[in-house]
Amino acid sequence: MRDFYKLPRLYIPDDLAAGTDIELAGQQSHYLARVMRRRVGDKLRLFNGRDGEYLAQLAAINKRSVGLSIIENIRTQTTAPDIWLLFAPIKKHRNTFIVEKATELGASFIRPIITARTTSRIKVEKIDAHIIEAAEQTERLDLPQIGEAIKLDMLLNDWDETRTLIFADEAGAGENSGEPAVTILAKIKAPAAILIGPEGGFTDAEREALHAKSYCTPISLGPRILRADTAAAATLALWQAVSGDW
Repeated sequence: MRDFYKLPRLYIPDDLAAGTDIELAGQQSHYLARVMRRRVGDKLRLFNGRDGEYLAQLAAINKRSVGLSIIENIRTQTTAPDIWLLFAPIKKHRNTFIVEKATELGASFIRPIITARTTSRIKVEKIDAHIIEAAEQTERLDLPQIGEAIKLDMLLNDWDETRTLIFADEAGAGENSGEPAVTILAKIKAPAAILIGPEGGFTDAEREALHAKSYCTPISLGPRILRADTAAAATLALWQAVSGDW
């Protein structure tokens, strides 16, 4: 089993089952035949986020496509813990970092949140490639779902109160002040969500609205004000370490 991890690994949307054949075209075909220089008979791994992971073999290499024969299932499907990442979009390349790290760290759902100080936008349809690449590289079997951008007040008005909302509060953790974030997070089990604000921080009114919600748990990330992308990765890592699947 260990040797399988040395093989190339690709995400494909097709259904996977032993004994079936698949044809790949476009970038994936180019990657296997031209970049990786694989030949007929070489093996690789495939996953689709639903059926687990399968061992496959290159059966044919054509000018614009490659044919694959699926051999056997080598890993059963698993899912990540039910932890969401909600974040206010920032600069383009840093949004990409947030999405990639959220995927690597096991977030099950990612959604952009529009706050009063949000100055950037993100097109969710353009981040799929970054999610797939991160899942391929980190041996993840499922992919996080992506939600359309939503305003913060609308999010809070329609919130499912059975899901704890972890609020990374750069101004202090309110009644939890003085208690380390890791101690607070250790008490929170899935389902949960992490909310990261914009570069300019939440407004006083937004902070008051968040603190007033019974399902909201504020935490402080220490004496330094972290950048939004750093805060997202740090909070997810802390939660996974004490409450997730690490």
